[in-house]
Amino acid sequence: MTPEALAALHGRCFAAHPRPWSATEFEALLAGPLNFLLTRPRAFLLGRAIADEAELLTLAVAPEARRQGLASALLADFAATSRARGAREAFLEVASDNAPAMALYAGAGWEIIGKRRNYYAPGVDAVLMRRGL
Repeated sequence: MTPEALAALHGRCFAAHPRPWSATEFEALLAGPLNFLLTRPRAFLLGRAIADEAELLTLAVAPEARRQGLASALLADFAATSRARGAREAFLEVASDNAPAMALYAGAGWEIIGKRRNYYAPGVDAVLMRRGL
């Protein structure tokens, strides 16, 4: 996927918060040697692995392609790729009002470890999650 395609899909998935990332931001992230992109048709995950930790930066599935197992497949790919790069645990943050994403992550073994109050908007916290790899 090109940075423009990533930005377009991200914009369809995250219109409010977090704000959609631009093609320029995706281009810069993809240039980072520690970052990696995983794709499926109409879906992608951007992650990074540094030493023994991995971070799930963003996961986007086109609205019409949801509930078909794409996100779960990308999460499995993320865990495998992160382990292959030496990570032993992974972290992410998700908006507190994104119940479907929080359920997805909890079902995949992620645990809530903290919150950043009002991170995305007033009343919308960032929920910090961790998972062993």
